[in-house]
Parts: sequence; structure tokens; C-alpha cells
Amino acid sequence: MAIALTGFAALLALCFLGFRVGFATLIVGFVGFAYLRGWEASLAMVGQQVFHDSMNYNLSVIPLFILMGVLIVHARISQDLYDAAYAGLGKFRGGLALATVLAAGGFSAVCGSTLATAATMAKVAMPPMKSYKYSNSLASGTIAAGGTLGIMIPPSVPLVIYGIVAEQDIGLLFIAGILPGILLVLLFLMVVGFVVRRDPSAAPEAPPLDPTRRKEAIRGTMPVLILFLTVLGGIYTGAFTATEASGIGAFGAAVIAMLRGHMRSLSEWRDCLVDATTTTATIFIVLLGAIVFSQFVNLSGLPYDLLEFVDAWELSPFGLVLFICAIAIVMGMVFESIGILVLLVPVFLPALTFNGVDLIWFGILVVLVSEIGLITPPIGMNVFVVKSVLPEVPLGKIFRGVLPYIFALSAGLVLVLIFPPIATALPGLMR
Repeated sequence: MAIALTGFAALLALCFLGFRVGFATLIVGFVGFAYLRGWEASLAMVGQQVFHDSMNYNLSVIPLFILMGVLIVHARISQDLYDAAYAGLGKFRGGLALATVLAAGGFSAVCGSTLATAATMAKVAMPPMKSYKYSNSLASGTIAAGGTLGIMIPPSVPLVIYGIVAEQDIGLLFIAGILPGILLVLLFLMVVGFVVRRDPSAAPEAPPLDPTRRKEAIRGTMPVLILFLTVLGGIYTGAFTATEASGIGAFGAAVIAMLRGHMRSLSEWRDCLVDATTTTATIFIVLLGAIVFSQFVNLSGLPYDLLEFVDAWELSPFGLVLFICAIAIVMGMVFESIGILVLLVPVFLPALTFNGVDLIWFGILVVLVSEIGLITPPIGMNVFVVKSVLPEVPLGKIFRGVLPYIFALSAGLVLVLIFPPIATALPGLMR
């Protein structure tokens, strides 16, 4: 165990020195394996592992869903989603913030990217909230927190990563994320209601949306809604696999973008494909680096030492899950969501399997914990994304604005912990 813990300490040190998580895990995993088995064995392991996993057919779901999200972003449907949400919620106090939460949930459902959702909604939602003198903390905090919905509401890249690492059905994970995603949207709406009730000046009244614009917005969101229902409905009914759904989703997103007057030139396609390729490469570096690191951790015997630890402390399956969630929350303050999944899950997977923990339920829990980390200091990736788009808003105000949403996410985590059917009921119908 000492060797593995030394490796984790070295990994943290490299991350704090500015190394990317993917390269840090690759370096530590390579050196650690070499220490245990020699340099030649380590070189052979890295080459074989990277080649084998990069050729894994199941991984093709990642670039296809990323391409789908990028095409949706390029189709510029975010304004229609926001206006359609405001048409239904604008009559309530804090209607613009409520619409931001609902639009972020809808955009996440077809985009699948937390950072893209946060950046896009910052551009769409902040100007109207600013013009009607919403407080900076409420406006920016709602945008940053709304972006976290992108890793829970399917299609979700972190759920895909978890499914591959834990060898779970990705389609079941997508279906499992639906009810928790809806729950989080409702909790976020409640947070807005609480904040504006406590401080009415944080959200002055705004006029209702023009009826003509309302019709245009609702009409503009219909193709995206149909695409979302097609992708998830096909998975739920068994008409096609998650990988096939990703291809259908990417094709459908391209059609929507072209029908809206975009993606009709080679330059637009080049920009879109470069964006999708860059994002895919970034994720694959993290994934492959973590796989190499996990080989070192497995060779060190840490997973089996943890099994003995669980037996010695007589942890129940529920206690083990709580223990892992606590570690994940701490890791979330430093690592981003994919880093948490690929570092934490392989280490505890043997103990979880041995104790009979439902790995679909656990996958939703660990992704939910990752959502908390996205808006928790000191890193808070979504907070820094919003800050980069809105440089005039002080960082402290954004962190102050996301604080109530951290409590909402924590409440969601507790509810899913206490009532597992929130995550397991829909997948149970498919089994």
C-alpha cells in the first residue's frame, strides 16, 4: 500500500506543479510500474495498454457524442431553449434565473458537456439578467451550477467513462441518469425560489416574452427535443445500442444545424471537427493515462489491501459507499470529474463488487459527487469557465452564488443514497 500511496502523492504534486492530469497519471503510472517490474516491462505495458484501449470499439461512443454536442452548440439553439424556458417561467419572481436552470438542463441533455453548457449559458443568459439588474452572484452562480447538469443528464461523457471503467452497460447508465437529472433541476429551481424570496432585490421583475418570439422559440426547440427522445428512446426500447445512438445523435445534430442555416461551408465543418477532435483527444489522454496508472495501482496490491481494510473495519456495503463518496468529494476540490472517475473507480471496484454494491446506482452517486466538485473551491472548473466568459464578475461573487447550489447537490446526493430507486427504477425496467 505504501508504494501506491507514494504514487498518489507524486500524482498530486505533479498536478499542483501544473501538469495536466492525463500526463501526470501517465508519468506516475509508467515510473511506478517500472519500479515494480523494470523499465522494459513498463514500456511494453504502456504500449500494449494504450494500443489495446484506443482500439476498443466501446470508446467510439465518446467522440460521437462529443461531435453531437459540438454540432448542437454550432446550431445555436441555446437562445431558443432559453427563451422557451422563460416563456413558461417568466411570470415567477426570478424568472430569468429559473429559465437559466431549465435551459441549462435542456442544453445539457443534447450537448453532454458541462463546460460547453456553462460557457454557452454565460453568453446567452447573463446579458438579459444583467440588463434587468439581477445580482451578479445569483446570475453567475446559477449559470455555473446549471452547467453541472451536463454530466448527469444523458448523454453524458462521464457516465460513458464510468461505464467503460466499471464494465457497466452505458445504455442502463444513461437511463439511470434521467430521474436524478430531473431531481437536480427541481432542486436548483427551489434554490432560485429560496434566494429571491430571501432577497427580492437579487431578481427584479422582468417583462414577459413577446408572444411572437415565444412561438418561434418553442418551434425552434422541437427538433432538439425530438433528437433527445430518439436517442434515449432508442436506447430504452432496445432499438439500438448506446454506440449506435451516438452515431444517430451526431447525424441528427448535423441535420438540425444545417436546417437552421449552419454547417453549410467547409470552414464551419473544419472548425466543428477540430473542436470535437481536440475535446476527444483531451479526454482520451486523461483516460489512457489513468488506465496506465491503474495498472501500477493494481500491481502494487492496493485494491486488495483496501478489501482487507473494509473487512477489518467491518464496513457495510452502504458504509463503503459513504467512505468512497467522502474521498470523491475531497478529490473533487482538486480533480475534474473524469479524473475522479478514472482514478477512484478502478481502485475500489473489487471491494464494491465483493460487497454486492449495485454499480449502476454507484455510478450515479460518483457522478453526482463529481458535479459538486465542479463548483467547489479551490478549483471549481465551471466557476472558472464562467469567470473566463464574464471577466467583469469577481471570482468571489461567483463562488458565493454557487454556494446554495452546492447544498442542493448535496441534498440530491443524500436523496439518491437513501432512496436508490431514484437511480435504479428505470434501469430495472430494462433488465
